[in-house]
Amino acid sequence: MDLKLQGKVVLITGGSKGIGLRTAREFAREGCKVGIVARGAEDLEKAAAEIKELGAEVAAIQGDVTKEGEEKGVIDACVEQLGGIDILVNNVGGNVGDRTLIGSTHEDWLQTFEFNVHAAVRMTRGAVPHMKGREGAAVVHISSISGWTEQLAGSGQYGSSKAGLIFLTEIMALELAGDGIRVNVVSPGSIIWDGGSWDGAKKSQPEAFAAYERDGFPMGRLGYPEEVADAIVFLASPRSNWINGRNIPVDGLEQPVPFGRIRCGC
Repeated sequence: MDLKLQGKVVLITGGSKGIGLRTAREFAREGCKVGIVARGAEDLEKAAAEIKELGAEVAAIQGDVTKEGEEKGVIDACVEQLGGIDILVNNVGGNVGDRTLIGSTHEDWLQTFEFNVHAAVRMTRGAVPHMKGREGAAVVHISSISGWTEQLAGSGQYGSSKAGLIFLTEIMALELAGDGIRVNVVSPGSIIWDGGSWDGAKKSQPEAFAAYERDGFPMGRLGYPEEVADAIVFLASPRSNWINGRNIPVDGLEQPVPFGRIRCGC
């Protein structure tokens, strides 16, 4: 299927590893110009080299979009280097602090919301003026199944922030529809890749991981980042023009089976 993405400019936060990097690769294969944002210079340059090998024009932009004010420099760099923004993927996310209500601090909650909500709000606000009037403009947020199932949330601050991002998606979609910009959200379940948290759990606790994988997943395995990337790219494409303000789970029908203290939903 031709997703009609040839020549589109895509900006992806957290684009140097995991789901973000796989998403960047898929956009590159569709003929897009790809801007990737990350804090670490080494990972960023390595990711950019991988994407360039696919024949795509790439902007490797170092920045921390979880800090207020840095989004402007990131957005300006993408516009300057790639000629605009057609698609924004708000992929940055994370959990900070103790996983219990009593053990977590006010700063833990603030920082977790910076990762999962505020960064996406600031990036979207900053990108919209550059996206108006561009055919096929779209924003895709990355939330988590942790946003609606407390047994899968891992911590109050993480689940609450991911739920907030899902709620904001429909509000943003309603507001931006008149500007021709669609907004959707993808909610991954537990996703495994080399070097990720679930990869570490598999190596450190192989028996417990095997039982968790068997009991928690009807298809007998965790998801792969490429499977989430495929959903993101489709949602961002003109092929999904009548999907707007919606939350799309990519979780293999994951069931709430505990695995020690590990629980991240992504």
